[in-house]
Amino acid sequence: MKIGFFDSGLGGLTILTAVRKILPHYDYIYFGDTKNLPYGDKSEEEIHDLTYKGIKKLFDSGALLVIVACNTASAESVRKHQDEMLKKEYPDRKLLGVIIPTVEALIASRSTSAILIGTERTVNSEKYEIEIKKGDTELVLFTRATPTLVPLIEAGEIHGAYKVVQSVIDSITDYVDTIVLGCTHYTVLKELIRKHNDDLYVLSQDEIIPHKLKDYLYRHPEIDDRLTRGGNISIELSSKTDAYIDIQKSILSHLV
Repeated sequence: MKIGFFDSGLGGLTILTAVRKILPHYDYIYFGDTKNLPYGDKSEEEIHDLTYKGIKKLFDSGALLVIVACNTASAESVRKHQDEMLKKEYPDRKLLGVIIPTVEALIASRSTSAILIGTERTVNSEKYEIEIKKGDTELVLFTRATPTLVPLIEAGEIHGAYKVVQSVIDSITDYVDTIVLGCTHYTVLKELIRKHNDDLYVLSQDEIIPHKLKDYLYRHPEIDDRLTRGGNISIELSSKTDAYIDIQKSILSHLV
């Protein structure tokens, strides 16, 4: 059986690419709901429904473990689908999000003050704040919603997206020591951000999730033993355009 990745678009491919670099032997399947992106401006009910359909598609295609590589969906839907979908329909499968591993990495960094940059739904959910309060930390978290970033990145406008992020950073840089890129799409901006903000620590989920997944599989041999090891990748998008195909090829080129 396979490791599945679900995202609202192409951002999760950066996570898949990073995971496969340290865990190359497993079989992977990816579904990006490009037809309905972005999720950040949708209602809670819409996000639940779209996330359910995407996860179901991956499970029905042979995924044993699905990682919801979308912060908006992780914030709004992962716990709900763990409690309902898995118990009722897929009791032998596993579903993981990206927010808890990111909060764990943030706390481990010993940051004292950080800014989370994310979609409106991720920021408004306060999921990061909720998880931080569970940890033994006095970390102060600021949040900023950046609704224009996902459309810009999906359109390949990386420098335009970076300018948006940099304006946010400039507005709060005196108050924080860490930047949390709270959307898997934003991983493509990390090097530009680091280049121009060398005094700030940048947390990017493509550098967090691979090691967290490796540790999870080590701690759960009952899952690991059921995963097939053919080194195969299957990718499906709910809507394909020439631009999406070009971006997909660019991201996956880093696998070789």
